[in-house]
Amino acid sequence: MTAQDPSRPEPRPLRIRPLQERKNLVDKRDFAKVLPPDPGFLQWFESLPDIYGSKHLKTVVDRIVTARQHGREVGMSLGAHVLKVGLSPLLIDLMRRGFVTHVATNGASAIHDWETAYQGATSEDVATNLPDGSFGFWRETFTGINGATKRAHQRGEGLGLAIGRTILEGDLPYRHLSMFSEAARLGIPATVHAAIGCDIVHMDPDLDGAALGAATQKDFWIFCESVGRLDRGVWLNIGSAVIMPEVFLKAVSVARNRGQLGNDFTTCNFDMLQQYRAMTNVVTRPPKEGLSVLAMHEIVLPLLHQAILSTAQSRGMSMELR
Repeated sequence: MTAQDPSRPEPRPLRIRPLQERKNLVDKRDFAKVLPPDPGFLQWFESLPDIYGSKHLKTVVDRIVTARQHGREVGMSLGAHVLKVGLSPLLIDLMRRGFVTHVATNGASAIHDWETAYQGATSEDVATNLPDGSFGFWRETFTGINGATKRAHQRGEGLGLAIGRTILEGDLPYRHLSMFSEAARLGIPATVHAAIGCDIVHMDPDLDGAALGAATQKDFWIFCESVGRLDRGVWLNIGSAVIMPEVFLKAVSVARNRGQLGNDFTTCNFDMLQQYRAMTNVVTRPPKEGLSVLAMHEIVLPLLHQAILSTAQSRGMSMELR
Protein backbone atom coordinates (compact mmCIF):
# COMPACT_ATOMS: atom_id res chain seq x y z
CA MET A 1 0.00 0.00 0.00
CA THR A 2 1.48 3.34 -1.03
CA ALA A 3 1.77 5.90 1.74
CA GLN A 4 0.01 9.21 1.13
CA ASP A 5 2.32 12.12 0.34
CA PRO A 6 2.02 14.42 3.42
CA SER A 7 2.88 17.44 1.25
CA ARG A 8 -0.30 16.98 -0.81
CA PRO A 9 -3.50 18.37 0.72
CA GLU A 10 -6.61 16.26 1.15
CA PRO A 11 -9.00 16.70 -1.81
CA ARG A 12 -12.01 18.89 -1.13
CA PRO A 13 -15.47 17.24 -0.98
CA LEU A 14 -17.24 17.12 -4.31
CA ARG A 15 -19.75 19.89 -5.00
CA ILE A 16 -23.03 18.40 -6.20
CA ARG A 17 -25.69 20.90 -7.29
CA PRO A 18 -29.50 20.77 -7.72
CA LEU A 19 -30.59 19.86 -11.23
CA GLN A 20 -32.98 22.82 -11.47
CA GLU A 21 -29.99 25.15 -11.54
CA ARG A 22 -28.71 23.67 -14.78
CA LYS A 23 -29.24 25.14 -18.21
CA ASN A 24 -30.28 22.42 -20.67
CA LEU A 25 -29.73 22.35 -24.41
CA VAL A 26 -32.77 20.19 -25.21
CA ASP A 27 -36.35 20.74 -24.01
CA LYS A 28 -39.48 18.62 -24.45
CA ARG A 29 -40.85 21.30 -26.79
CA ASP A 30 -38.08 20.38 -29.23
CA PHE A 31 -39.00 16.67 -29.34
CA ALA A 32 -40.26 14.85 -32.43
CA LYS A 33 -44.03 14.72 -32.96
CA VAL A 34 -45.72 11.40 -33.65
CA LEU A 35 -47.95 11.37 -36.73
CA PRO A 36 -50.29 8.57 -37.84
CA PRO A 37 -49.51 6.60 -41.01
CA ASP A 38 -50.09 8.58 -44.19
CA PRO A 39 -50.79 6.69 -47.46
CA GLY A 40 -49.49 9.67 -49.41
CA PHE A 41 -46.16 9.35 -47.64
CA LEU A 42 -45.79 5.75 -48.81
CA GLN A 43 -46.13 6.84 -52.44
CA TRP A 44 -43.36 9.38 -51.89
CA PHE A 45 -41.18 6.86 -50.03
CA GLU A 46 -41.49 4.26 -52.77
CA SER A 47 -40.53 6.92 -55.33
CA LEU A 48 -37.04 7.23 -53.82
CA PRO A 49 -34.33 5.83 -56.12
CA ASP A 50 -33.41 2.18 -55.60
CA ILE A 51 -29.74 2.88 -55.05
CA TYR A 52 -27.34 3.32 -52.13
CA GLY A 53 -28.83 4.84 -48.97
CA SER A 54 -32.46 5.07 -50.07
CA LYS A 55 -32.37 1.47 -51.29
CA HIS A 56 -31.01 0.34 -47.92
CA LEU A 57 -33.69 2.33 -46.11
CA LYS A 58 -36.45 0.81 -48.22
CA THR A 59 -35.00 -2.66 -47.69
CA VAL A 60 -34.77 -2.38 -43.91
CA VAL A 61 -38.34 -1.07 -43.69
CA ASP A 62 -39.53 -4.10 -45.67
CA ARG A 63 -37.48 -6.45 -43.45
CA ILE A 64 -38.85 -4.91 -40.24
CA VAL A 65 -42.48 -5.10 -41.31
CA THR A 66 -42.06 -8.64 -42.67
CA ALA A 67 -40.32 -9.79 -39.48
CA ARG A 68 -43.13 -8.51 -37.28
CA GLN A 69 -45.76 -10.00 -39.59
CA HIS A 70 -44.20 -13.38 -38.77
CA GLY A 71 -43.58 -12.73 -35.07
CA ARG A 72 -39.82 -12.32 -35.40
CA GLU A 73 -37.51 -10.15 -33.31
CA VAL A 74 -36.81 -6.52 -34.19
CA GLY A 75 -34.29 -5.04 -31.79
CA MET A 76 -32.65 -1.63 -31.57
CA SER A 77 -29.30 -0.65 -30.09
CA LEU A 78 -29.05 3.09 -29.48
CA GLY A 79 -26.37 5.65 -28.86
CA ALA A 80 -27.13 8.47 -26.43
CA HIS A 81 -27.62 11.06 -29.18
CA VAL A 82 -30.84 9.37 -30.28
CA LEU A 83 -32.69 10.09 -27.03
CA LYS A 84 -30.88 13.35 -26.35
CA VAL A 85 -32.26 15.00 -29.49
CA GLY A 86 -35.88 14.17 -28.73
CA LEU A 87 -36.58 11.06 -30.78
CA SER A 88 -38.03 8.99 -27.93
CA PRO A 89 -41.67 9.68 -28.93
CA LEU A 90 -41.09 7.91 -32.25
CA LEU A 91 -39.41 4.90 -30.64
CA ILE A 92 -42.13 4.69 -28.00
CA ASP A 93 -44.80 4.73 -30.72
CA LEU A 94 -43.08 1.84 -32.53
CA MET A 95 -42.89 -0.07 -29.23
CA ARG A 96 -46.57 0.54 -28.47
CA ARG A 97 -47.58 -0.60 -31.98
CA GLY A 98 -45.58 -3.83 -31.67
CA PHE A 99 -42.75 -3.13 -34.12
CA VAL A 100 -39.89 -3.21 -31.58
CA THR A 101 -39.20 -6.19 -29.31
CA HIS A 102 -36.01 -5.03 -27.53
CA VAL A 103 -34.26 -1.70 -26.94
CA ALA A 104 -30.66 -1.62 -25.75
CA THR A 105 -28.39 1.30 -25.06
CA ASN A 106 -25.53 2.72 -23.02
CA GLY A 107 -25.53 4.50 -19.68
CA ALA A 108 -25.66 7.99 -21.14
CA SER A 109 -28.97 7.23 -22.85
CA ALA A 110 -30.44 6.15 -19.53
CA ILE A 111 -29.40 9.49 -18.04
CA HIS A 112 -31.03 11.48 -20.85
CA ASP A 113 -34.16 9.35 -20.53
CA TRP A 114 -34.41 9.80 -16.75
CA GLU A 115 -33.74 13.55 -16.88
CA THR A 116 -36.39 13.96 -19.56
CA ALA A 117 -38.92 12.05 -17.45
CA TYR A 118 -37.98 14.10 -14.37
CA GLN A 119 -37.90 17.64 -15.79
CA GLY A 120 -38.83 17.54 -19.47
CA ALA A 121 -35.32 18.62 -20.50
CA THR A 122 -31.82 17.17 -20.78
CA SER A 123 -28.31 17.72 -22.19
CA GLU A 124 -26.25 20.20 -20.23
CA ASP A 125 -23.82 22.63 -21.84
CA VAL A 126 -20.58 20.72 -21.29
CA ALA A 127 -18.34 23.44 -22.71
CA THR A 128 -19.76 25.97 -20.24
CA ASN A 129 -19.74 23.75 -17.15
CA LEU A 130 -16.47 21.84 -17.58
CA PRO A 131 -14.03 24.71 -16.77
CA ASP A 132 -15.37 25.27 -13.24
CA GLY A 133 -15.80 21.59 -12.43
CA SER A 134 -19.60 21.65 -12.29
CA PHE A 135 -20.08 19.41 -15.34
CA GLY A 136 -22.03 16.30 -14.47
CA PHE A 137 -22.49 16.92 -10.74
CA TRP A 138 -26.28 17.02 -10.46
CA ARG A 139 -27.92 15.75 -7.30
CA GLU A 140 -31.25 14.51 -8.67
CA THR A 141 -29.64 12.65 -11.59
CA PHE A 142 -27.22 10.93 -9.21
CA THR A 143 -30.03 10.02 -6.83
CA GLY A 144 -32.40 8.82 -9.56
CA ILE A 145 -30.03 6.66 -11.61
CA ASN A 146 -27.87 5.33 -8.79
CA GLY A 147 -30.96 4.70 -6.68
CA ALA A 148 -32.37 2.60 -9.51
CA THR A 149 -29.03 0.79 -9.71
CA LYS A 150 -29.21 -0.22 -6.03
CA ARG A 151 -32.84 -1.25 -6.50
CA ALA A 152 -31.86 -3.45 -9.45
CA HIS A 153 -29.21 -5.20 -7.37
CA GLN A 154 -31.52 -5.70 -4.41
CA ARG A 155 -34.36 -7.13 -6.50
CA GLY A 156 -32.29 -9.04 -9.04
CA GLU A 157 -33.51 -6.86 -11.89
CA GLY A 158 -31.65 -5.58 -14.89
CA LEU A 159 -30.64 -1.93 -14.85
CA GLY A 160 -32.99 -0.90 -17.67
CA LEU A 161 -36.05 -2.45 -16.03
CA ALA A 162 -35.16 -0.88 -12.68
CA ILE A 163 -34.84 2.58 -14.25
CA GLY A 164 -38.18 2.18 -16.02
CA ARG A 165 -39.97 1.00 -12.89
CA THR A 166 -38.38 3.79 -10.83
CA ILE A 167 -39.77 6.36 -13.28
CA LEU A 168 -43.23 4.76 -13.27
CA GLU A 169 -43.47 4.28 -9.52
CA GLY A 170 -42.08 7.75 -8.89
CA ASP A 171 -44.85 9.12 -11.13
CA LEU A 172 -42.35 11.44 -12.79
CA PRO A 173 -44.16 14.25 -14.63
CA TYR A 174 -42.85 13.55 -18.13
CA ARG A 175 -42.73 9.75 -17.93
CA HIS A 176 -44.71 9.55 -21.21
CA LEU A 177 -41.47 10.68 -22.95
CA SER A 178 -39.39 7.96 -21.29
CA MET A 179 -38.44 4.96 -23.39
CA PHE A 180 -37.50 2.99 -20.27
CA SER A 181 -40.75 3.59 -18.41
CA GLU A 182 -42.76 2.66 -21.50
CA ALA A 183 -40.71 -0.51 -22.01
CA ALA A 184 -41.37 -1.47 -18.37
CA ARG A 185 -45.10 -0.83 -18.80
CA LEU A 186 -45.26 -2.87 -22.02
CA GLY A 187 -43.02 -5.69 -20.80
CA ILE A 188 -40.46 -5.10 -23.55
CA PRO A 189 -36.82 -5.77 -22.58
CA ALA A 190 -34.86 -2.52 -22.24
CA THR A 191 -31.23 -3.07 -21.35
CA VAL A 192 -28.46 -0.71 -20.25
CA HIS A 193 -24.85 -1.61 -21.03
CA ALA A 194 -22.78 0.66 -18.81
CA ALA A 195 -19.03 1.22 -19.14
CA ILE A 196 -17.71 2.40 -15.79
CA GLY A 197 -16.21 5.87 -16.02
CA CYS A 198 -18.20 6.90 -19.11
CA ASP A 199 -21.27 8.35 -17.38
CA ILE A 200 -21.70 11.35 -15.08
CA VAL A 201 -23.42 9.22 -12.42
CA HIS A 202 -20.16 7.29 -11.98
CA MET A 203 -18.70 10.45 -10.40
CA ASP A 204 -21.11 10.09 -7.48
CA PRO A 205 -19.17 9.04 -4.34
CA ASP A 206 -22.27 7.09 -3.25
CA LEU A 207 -22.37 4.92 -6.39
CA ASP A 208 -22.45 1.23 -5.51
CA GLY A 209 -20.06 -0.25 -8.04
CA ALA A 210 -21.02 -3.83 -7.18
CA ALA A 211 -24.68 -3.01 -7.78
CA LEU A 212 -23.89 -1.34 -11.11
CA GLY A 213 -21.81 -4.29 -12.26
CA ALA A 214 -24.46 -6.83 -11.29
CA ALA A 215 -27.32 -4.85 -12.86
CA THR A 216 -25.60 -4.22 -16.18
CA GLN A 217 -24.35 -7.83 -16.30
CA LYS A 218 -27.96 -8.98 -15.82
CA ASP A 219 -28.90 -6.80 -18.78
CA PHE A 220 -26.16 -8.34 -20.90
CA TRP A 221 -27.66 -11.81 -20.45
CA ILE A 222 -31.16 -10.48 -21.18
CA PHE A 223 -29.68 -8.94 -24.35
CA CYS A 224 -28.14 -12.31 -25.28
CA GLU A 225 -31.54 -13.99 -24.93
CA SER A 226 -33.09 -11.55 -27.42
CA VAL A 227 -30.21 -11.92 -29.89
CA GLY A 228 -30.57 -15.69 -29.59
CA ARG A 229 -34.11 -15.32 -31.02
CA LEU A 230 -32.96 -13.17 -33.95
CA ASP A 231 -33.39 -15.85 -36.64
CA ARG A 232 -35.21 -14.18 -39.60
CA GLY A 233 -35.42 -10.99 -37.56
CA VAL A 234 -33.83 -7.55 -37.74
CA TRP A 235 -31.36 -5.71 -35.54
CA LEU A 236 -30.73 -1.98 -35.87
CA ASN A 237 -27.71 -0.14 -34.50
CA ILE A 238 -28.58 3.55 -34.32
CA GLY A 239 -25.87 6.03 -33.43
CA SER A 240 -23.55 3.86 -31.33
CA ALA A 241 -19.98 3.77 -32.62
CA VAL A 242 -18.30 1.48 -30.08
CA ILE A 243 -20.15 0.15 -27.04
CA MET A 244 -23.29 -1.32 -28.57
CA PRO A 245 -21.55 -2.84 -31.63
CA GLU A 246 -19.14 -4.58 -29.27
CA VAL A 247 -21.96 -5.82 -27.03
CA PHE A 248 -23.91 -7.04 -30.07
CA LEU A 249 -20.95 -9.04 -31.40
CA LYS A 250 -20.47 -10.78 -28.03
CA ALA A 251 -24.17 -11.57 -27.83
CA VAL A 252 -24.08 -13.10 -31.33
CA SER A 253 -21.15 -15.27 -30.24
CA VAL A 254 -23.04 -16.38 -27.11
CA ALA A 255 -26.10 -17.25 -29.21
CA ARG A 256 -24.02 -19.28 -31.67
CA ASN A 257 -22.13 -20.99 -28.86
CA ARG A 258 -25.52 -22.10 -27.54
CA GLY A 259 -26.59 -23.30 -30.99
CA GLN A 260 -29.41 -20.74 -31.20
CA LEU A 261 -28.44 -18.57 -34.14
CA GLY A 262 -27.09 -18.85 -37.66
CA ASN A 263 -26.78 -15.89 -40.01
CA ASP A 264 -30.35 -15.68 -41.34
CA PHE A 265 -31.17 -12.19 -40.09
CA THR A 266 -30.78 -8.60 -41.25
CA THR A 267 -28.88 -5.77 -39.60
CA CYS A 268 -28.77 -2.09 -40.40
CA ASN A 269 -26.50 0.62 -39.05
CA PHE A 270 -27.87 4.14 -38.90
CA ASP A 271 -25.30 6.83 -38.24
CA MET A 272 -24.05 10.21 -39.36
CA LEU A 273 -20.60 8.80 -40.19
CA GLN A 274 -19.34 5.38 -41.19
CA GLN A 275 -17.66 3.89 -38.12
CA TYR A 276 -15.33 0.89 -38.10
CA ARG A 277 -16.85 -1.16 -35.28
CA ALA A 278 -20.44 -0.59 -36.29
CA MET A 279 -19.68 -1.63 -39.85
CA THR A 280 -17.64 -4.72 -38.95
CA ASN A 281 -19.45 -5.90 -35.79
CA VAL A 282 -23.01 -5.19 -36.92
CA VAL A 283 -23.16 -4.92 -40.72
CA THR A 284 -20.37 -7.10 -42.12
CA ARG A 285 -19.56 -10.04 -39.84
CA PRO A 286 -22.74 -11.43 -38.21
CA PRO A 287 -25.70 -11.37 -40.65
CA LYS A 288 -26.71 -12.75 -43.99
CA GLU A 289 -27.57 -9.21 -45.04
CA GLY A 290 -26.10 -6.05 -43.55
CA LEU A 291 -27.25 -2.56 -44.52
CA SER A 292 -26.09 0.96 -43.79
CA VAL A 293 -27.85 4.34 -43.89
CA LEU A 294 -25.81 7.50 -43.34
CA ALA A 295 -27.90 10.51 -42.29
CA MET A 296 -28.66 12.76 -39.34
CA HIS A 297 -30.77 10.87 -36.79
CA GLU A 298 -33.17 13.79 -36.44
CA ILE A 299 -34.02 13.42 -40.14
CA VAL A 300 -33.83 9.71 -40.90
CA LEU A 301 -35.62 8.30 -37.84
CA PRO A 302 -38.83 10.25 -38.47
CA LEU A 303 -38.65 8.91 -42.05
CA LEU A 304 -38.09 5.37 -40.76
CA HIS A 305 -41.01 5.66 -38.34
CA GLN A 306 -43.46 6.92 -40.93
CA ALA A 307 -42.25 4.41 -43.54
CA ILE A 308 -42.77 1.47 -41.16
CA LEU A 309 -46.28 2.61 -40.24
CA SER A 310 -47.34 3.38 -43.80
CA THR A 311 -45.93 0.11 -45.14
CA ALA A 312 -47.61 -1.92 -42.41
CA GLN A 313 -50.90 -0.16 -43.04
CA SER A 314 -50.66 -0.95 -46.77
CA ARG A 315 -50.28 -4.64 -45.86
CA GLY A 316 -53.33 -4.59 -43.60
CA MET A 317 -51.39 -5.15 -40.37
CA SER A 318 -52.96 -4.32 -37.05
CA MET A 319 -51.20 -1.38 -35.43
CA GLU A 320 -53.39 -0.92 -32.39
CA LEU A 321 -51.66 1.07 -29.69
CA ARG A 322 -51.03 -0.74 -26.42
